[in-house]
Amino acid sequence: MECIITIEIGTNAVRILAIDLKGNVIAKSKGSYPTFHREPDYSEQDPDQMFITMLYVLKNLLSEQIHPKNHTVISICFSASMHSVLPVDRHGVPIGYAITWADNRGKNEALELKNSGIGQKIYEATGTPIHPMSPMIKIAWMKRYDSKRFEKTDKFITIKSYIIQQLTQDYLLDYSLASATGLLNIHTRKWENNALDFAGIKAKQLPDLVPVFHPLNRLRSEYQKSLGLPKGVKIIIGSSDGCLATLGGGIWEEEKATITIEDSGAVRVVGKKPLNDPQQRIFSYLLTGKYYVSGGPTNNGGIAFEWFTKHFGDFKEAYDIEYAMKGLITEASRIKPGSDGLLFLPYLLGERAPIWNANARGSYFGINIKHERQHFIRATLEGILYEIYSIGKTLEDHKNFNSLTTNGSFASIPFCTQILADLFNKPVSVGKNPDSIAQGAFLLSATDLGIFSDLEDAAKSVVMSTTFEPNYQNNTAYMKYFSIFERLSSKLHEEFADIARLQSEL
Repeated sequence: MECIITIEIGTNAVRILAIDLKGNVIAKSKGSYPTFHREPDYSEQDPDQMFITMLYVLKNLLSEQIHPKNHTVISICFSASMHSVLPVDRHGVPIGYAITWADNRGKNEALELKNSGIGQKIYEATGTPIHPMSPMIKIAWMKRYDSKRFEKTDKFITIKSYIIQQLTQDYLLDYSLASATGLLNIHTRKWENNALDFAGIKAKQLPDLVPVFHPLNRLRSEYQKSLGLPKGVKIIIGSSDGCLATLGGGIWEEEKATITIEDSGAVRVVGKKPLNDPQQRIFSYLLTGKYYVSGGPTNNGGIAFEWFTKHFGDFKEAYDIEYAMKGLITEASRIKPGSDGLLFLPYLLGERAPIWNANARGSYFGINIKHERQHFIRATLEGILYEIYSIGKTLEDHKNFNSLTTNGSFASIPFCTQILADLFNKPVSVGKNPDSIAQGAFLLSATDLGIFSDLEDAAKSVVMSTTFEPNYQNNTAYMKYFSIFERLSSKLHEEFADIARLQSEL
């Protein structure tokens, strides 16, 4: 049987799936790696650890689940999380750790640019909101505060570019992932001069740009042999996790949107034109030359509930996080919508859309003497999903949608999916394959192989397994509490700034 391998370089794990040419998952494997927070606003990862983990997981999947069954790999497609920066020297050796999307150290540089006349021009050209997540901001911070590292750097690349270079010797970046750097003009598909000037770099210090279907060189001989892959296997560079999750969610029609929640989260739509928000609350990234994926991201998706679970969950065995989460969700289901007036602001890692405040902090509001453990569990879940709803609400200022699909390990929990349907007051469907990033990567490869005529045709092939209908009474209750959630997120702006300042001073 012929199959396609999808490799997702996620925030906290690599996920590798094998999918047959009819779209059925025939094998999958996962390997985790840590994120380091050596200071409050820092978020870093070891690129070599990520590469080794990816290689180990891929080899095991092939050796244990693909080769013994005589499956033939005919294509491999990559995806990766956005907004990472890795400085490398002229030999391609990393200079320190990679900086991830969740890193907020450049918040002062972001504020400086956003309040300047050039900031709006850069946003309109790049489609990337001015925020510390942006590699443009991270590089500007490095130039200002880590000049020795900056001066040693030959190229600023992404984690995905590094892993591909290790495998194939190609120094490349697809337009899709490049459009999330804040450095690419999404209209001309060239590096944006104003953004380069702000970052203090030249275009030659960035990888070469290629389309998402670009074929990569053959694997290095040592990996080709070790992995046991045929010489004719086609490897394409692929796209970003966000764009592929949107494609994998089957979103192509005007009236649909998709919600993805893994560690972080987002609400997205697809269109032939980028959405330009005067308040810079929405991103627009390239999927292909004809289509843009627009929406808003949150820093605090499943990672916020994982934080709660680690500290307050009941563990059957050490590190059995999934078991503990299931137990907490069962407890939360015993409490009525709205958690009897207990609200959770989920801003554990600052926040992106729609408030775009790197200083934002998490908090529980409305605690009274009757609140018990179950209330805090449900409030935590509801707070994460209120934030998702706030993004969707912002997106609807620019584009209407009457139904949604949801994907990702967190969003696909039935309890959470029902809350999303109740919040949006719209039907929410779950795809047959909830691994929408892998599904999108499969559709990209299948289109490249000629199985689908184009990506629109590919998106239409996505099958939904379950649809959750909204509960009107729950929606009425949620809207009353959400109004307070939304006001708190705005009113605490000064307090967020003050406590962040104290944290840095003490």
